[in-house]
Amino acid sequence: MKVNHAEMVISAVKREQYPKDGLPEFALAGRSNVGKSSFINKMVNRKSLAHTSSKPGKTQTLNFYKIENQLFFVDVPGYGYAKVSKKERESWGRMIESYLTGRKELKAVILIVDLRHSPTEDDRMMYDFLKYYNLPAIVVATKSDKVPRGKWEKHKKMVRETLGMEKGEPLVLFSAETGLGVEEAWAEIQKFM
Repeated sequence: MKVNHAEMVISAVKREQYPKDGLPEFALAGRSNVGKSSFINKMVNRKSLAHTSSKPGKTQTLNFYKIENQLFFVDVPGYGYAKVSKKERESWGRMIESYLTGRKELKAVILIVDLRHSPTEDDRMMYDFLKYYNLPAIVVATKSDKVPRGKWEKHKKMVRETLGMEKGEPLVLFSAETGLGVEEAWAEIQKFM
């Protein structure tokens, strides 16, 4: 998809604040610091639409980005970050769960993992959660430019096995540095439009 127009519309914490456009939505899930903001920026070809932060755990709301007046990317708070109180993590958890399980506009969840490492326990729990609720998942493995091309297959296999992915389920290798995977990620998203 060629993106000419993308904007951050709202940071929401309650259902009443969600956009009312009825456009398809794609949630971005992943642990803090895995590169969700960089993914959004690369997908819409902007430097800083989504703010990247050196401080993980910065996103504490559901951030709705409208793209080409056709769809939304919804950045949800990253998980697995320890410097947040248990109480705060629980309230994010409830907000995220209520969004993921109750939003009819949500078409798929883009689960972002780091290709360099085996998915974490939190990644596995998120993937299992999506499967349990029959939410389609597009797994995107970022930072692939940091893994030698000859090792991509080995790392993809590690991601697939750790998450327990089924054979045909999409796994997109992605690099916000080189742009690898942008076309493929859009192709996967288009399938749910």
